[in-house]
Amino acid sequence: MKKLYVSTAVPYVNSSPHLGFALEIIQADVMARYHRLLGEEVFFLTGTDENSLKNIQAAEKEEISTKKLVDRNAKKFYELKKVLNLSFDDFIKTTEKRHIKGAQKLWLACKKDIYKKNYEGLYCVGCEEFYKENELENGLCPEHKVKPELVEEENYFFRLSKYQNELKKIIEQDKVKIIPQTRKNEVLSFINSGLQDFCISRSAERGHGWGISVPGDSSQIVWTWYDALSNYINALGYADNSKKFQEFWRKNDNKLHIIGKGILRFHGIYWIAMLLSAKLSLPNTIFVHGYLTSEGQKMSKSLGNVIDPFELVEKYRTDAVRYFLLREIPSAEDGDFTYEKFEQRYNSDLASGIGNLLARVRVMADGIGFKENNLKTVEPKIKETRKNYKKALEGFKFNEALKSIWDLISFCDKYIEKEKPWEKKENSPQVLGNLLIVLDNIAELLQPFLPETSDRIIKEIARDKKTGEFVNKKRGKLLFPKI
Repeated sequence: MKKLYVSTAVPYVNSSPHLGFALEIIQADVMARYHRLLGEEVFFLTGTDENSLKNIQAAEKEEISTKKLVDRNAKKFYELKKVLNLSFDDFIKTTEKRHIKGAQKLWLACKKDIYKKNYEGLYCVGCEEFYKENELENGLCPEHKVKPELVEEENYFFRLSKYQNELKKIIEQDKVKIIPQTRKNEVLSFINSGLQDFCISRSAERGHGWGISVPGDSSQIVWTWYDALSNYINALGYADNSKKFQEFWRKNDNKLHIIGKGILRFHGIYWIAMLLSAKLSLPNTIFVHGYLTSEGQKMSKSLGNVIDPFELVEKYRTDAVRYFLLREIPSAEDGDFTYEKFEQRYNSDLASGIGNLLARVRVMADGIGFKENNLKTVEPKIKETRKNYKKALEGFKFNEALKSIWDLISFCDKYIEKEKPWEKKENSPQVLGNLLIVLDNIAELLQPFLPETSDRIIKEIARDKKTGEFVNKKRGKLLFPKI
């Protein structure tokens, strides 16, 4: 059976999850559900990064222990599974023993490319990364708009420069395919600018003793990113060379990372180099999404303009939130959230779109009856929709895949207006039978995107195989009441 390994990034747990991460994990969930429907064996991973300085600083601010803070916030990230109706198979915390063991094993596997030296550099705690002067914008971190702190200490470094030519070939030849092309170009530009060895540890003193100790040197803590990136193999059992690790990583040519554009360098360059050094197989695809903005400004915990997914779901329900993020936000670009845009999309597409179509067809079919034996009118449109849908999903264009479904919904609305089944023409039962077949297809196509809505449509239009009548005599509530 064909396998797919799909993962999200592991977000920092310095505070509760926000809608920006919800976008990423829902995108990954769509891919996992879609490939399961194709009959593939899928392993879908997410988790939390708990060893960063940001977490330590957040705990100090609250005057609680770092462990208490990360445990509390990691629990909230896990609770997204129920709130957003996610289907992930595993959730890894970077404080777990299996992760620590794996991160240290990877360190040792790369030991030939690791050395120690004194270093002075500009460090952004938000990014957990050193910056060169020419990478700053007006002296500030380009990501977090804060002044990096000057750090001087003796640390371990990884020989990234050694892998420059090999990395260039790998990215150019799509051995690791980076989608979209603009992000691939970005990685190649960074490589062509000349790769420098990068720092992969901090002093235990600067790290407040929190994090994973460097093997054989307890005075040093493994750099957050070096340890966090290894979560992708640690969750599969890299530390013990497990069967799952063999099947889903070593021998699998279908490994997908879904990440945000701000951490592309870590995944598209550092992670690949680390795997090359350890002589491990590489991921096959890295899909890079844009940022979710709030009224034009990047949504960020550090900027304080985040939207709480728990509150949004409580107000509008899960599938409405999933739909907005997948339909309104261009898959690989930045997209803006406002409550006005959300409610406009909800009313036009959900309430007046799929919700209205299902209600109309069910009401008319109850009053007129239906017959399913001639699909010539609707079959070409169904085939066209499936073709566009498949092409869009294979290119990670979630918004375009949904648009193809809504084009089919619009086709149904026009078909109803043209045929006017309520006038009880001779062919009305046939028209309604066709519409029910289309709704069956819509429900199937919606399953990866809006699983609850898909299930409700299926139940609402389920027919008895012998009598052909609706199984549920009583019509259900409106899918999406107007707001």
